[in-house]
Amino acid sequence: MDIKDFENISAKLAEARTAVAKRVIGQPKVIDETFIAILSGGHGLLVGAPGLAKTRLVETMGAVLGLHSSRVQFTPDLMPADILGAEVLETSADGARAFRFIEGPVFCQLLMADEINRASPRTQSALLQAMQEHHVTVAGARRDLPEPFHVLATQNPIEHEGTYPLPEAQLDRFLLQIDVDYPDRDAERAIVLATTGIEESGVSPVFDAAGVIAAQEAVRRMPVGESVIEAILDLVRAARPDETASELVQRAVNWGPSPRAAQALSLAVRARALLDGRFAPSLADVAALAHPVLRHRMALGFAARAEGLTIDGIIDTLVSGITGAGAGAGAGAGAVA
Repeated sequence: MDIKDFENISAKLAEARTAVAKRVIGQPKVIDETFIAILSGGHGLLVGAPGLAKTRLVETMGAVLGLHSSRVQFTPDLMPADILGAEVLETSADGARAFRFIEGPVFCQLLMADEINRASPRTQSALLQAMQEHHVTVAGARRDLPEPFHVLATQNPIEHEGTYPLPEAQLDRFLLQIDVDYPDRDAERAIVLATTGIEESGVSPVFDAAGVIAAQEAVRRMPVGESVIEAILDLVRAARPDETASELVQRAVNWGPSPRAAQALSLAVRARALLDGRFAPSLADVAALAHPVLRHRMALGFAARAEGLTIDGIIDTLVSGITGAGAGAGAGAGAVA
């Protein structure tokens, strides 16, 4: 893949980003991080209060990227077969009986798992194999999922009644945790004007499945400087509460990120560079993506929470020490210039 191919993909990404921003107003950082998750070949967990266009974002992303999409509303009574599918016994005209597999909504290219923490752990675990291995096992038979396959899940951070916290094993399957905040006043005004009229702007595909796969290959082919790799390793290893960690991390953090976090950050910084039209990632990309990569892969102890410490605050401190960025770089630098 030569420079011209990179430039063509980057130009199409700019067009796709603009198309999504017309329907999801005032959330450029969230849009960029969602693109980064998909370009990296991973999955995204969108965390935000109701009414912040999480569902709208996923639907628009599927349309702009030209991916076959499905949506599952997670509820406490949802069963694994409701996601994966099941075998049913059919009787033919001649009286012969045979099992036929009916595919569930997971057999798509972009699955929206709406309010994923409302389903039971048994149902949540039905997605683990699909997210990691891109195939599922039903009735002892392996069934491959379409390519590409991505999960964009949503979660409400303020209502916990009737929910089941996601286990660490499943959280780790998400490449990024994307926090969705309230828009500013000007953006909210634009939202009201754009969505309460007679007509809303439509969206047309910019990519297709083959184009998304080509963009993902471009991300993996992008070179990464030694300084960026070292910064990623330093950051991830500094977040683990072992004997080499700082006093703050040893005191406050119960468990830290695994090597999967370093893999995720290595891919994400390249995807961010491609989205920005650059041919190599920088330390600024590491600082910008430290929060969405690490925040769901770390846990604070009770004493640290009682002190008022937060995961984001600890990540800010780690980023400042590793990359030389300011304390606020990780929290606010997610948007691409």
